[in-house]
Amino acid sequence: MDPDAVAAAERVPHGGSTDADVLDFSANLNPRTPEGARDVYRDAFADAGRYPDDAYPDYREAAGEYVGCDAEDVIPTPGGLAAIRLAIEVTVGAGDSVLVPAPSFGEFAREVRLQGAEPTFVAHDRLLASDPGDHALAVACTPNNPTGDAYDPVALRAFAARCRDAGTPLLVDEAFLGFTDLPSLAGEPGVIVARSLTKLFGLPGIRMGFAVATGDLGDRLTTARRTWNLSAPAAAVGAHCMRDGPFVAKTCERVREERARLRDGLSDRFGVHASDAPFLLLDVSGASGSESGSDPGAADGGNGTPTDVDAILEVARDRGIVLRDARTFRGLDSHVRVAVLDRDANDRLLEVLTHV
Repeated sequence: MDPDAVAAAERVPHGGSTDADVLDFSANLNPRTPEGARDVYRDAFADAGRYPDDAYPDYREAAGEYVGCDAEDVIPTPGGLAAIRLAIEVTVGAGDSVLVPAPSFGEFAREVRLQGAEPTFVAHDRLLASDPGDHALAVACTPNNPTGDAYDPVALRAFAARCRDAGTPLLVDEAFLGFTDLPSLAGEPGVIVARSLTKLFGLPGIRMGFAVATGDLGDRLTTARRTWNLSAPAAAVGAHCMRDGPFVAKTCERVREERARLRDGLSDRFGVHASDAPFLLLDVSGASGSESGSDPGAADGGNGTPTDVDAILEVARDRGIVLRDARTFRGLDSHVRVAVLDRDANDRLLEVLTHV
């Protein structure tokens, strides 16, 4: 990390409310958690009186089963963002260029800049057609945050091969891939996969995640990983969650159904971007409501002004609902993002947003 770059850096805004009295649609979290997770966390307290096994064998084995890779290629991290930082730290140096999608997760560009490097932005839906040469690293996010669309697995794997041929590592953020039936790129040569357990398992306060990489990339990540970087309770709960296949399947089915229901209910009022993720991106500028009226790269959505966002955020907040102001994402000036929660919460969201 470059000290001069750190001095000039800023924090990146995120969703999530600490107010327990509101319905929080600003963070894309599963409102449910796997059965038994609380007991596993409590039981693991007995192990907190000594250092954890820094090899994390059970956690790595569970992660390998979860994404379909060798356990030895798993690098435990306290959350997906820690995996992203670690990947950028071991591949990017001061003065480098990094290919970054936009609009997308703001931490990509921030972490690149903290290294003293520069993000080279490309439209997220044109990333796979980009030339990865002359970049120290390429970054992909699938499904993309905040748009929600996932890359075609075949096209993404072909892009990974082009990156490999160019000698450019590819970092793939799969934080929301667990909500889909799409395959992971974990174990693909030249690729670093970053996974978060925060969203799917509804436990953001227990920092659990991992990276996956093979060969030299895997060796670099393993060497650079901080010792004991995952607490004993986090490792135990994470392994438990990743092995709960029925919970994952039920969650994916519920999200698919509720996402479609929300989209149908909101599309007459807003432009709703197609999504494979547990959230929807809404153009609130007064567009016609058709998908073609919601261009995630447009300056103001076409028909309205950015102040439409302020009005909707305020009305929703007054009615006990917190939305994600998507103007903090590069290129978005008239959008909000809403999570897909359970049926009762989603009904309340529809009631509020269809009458603003």
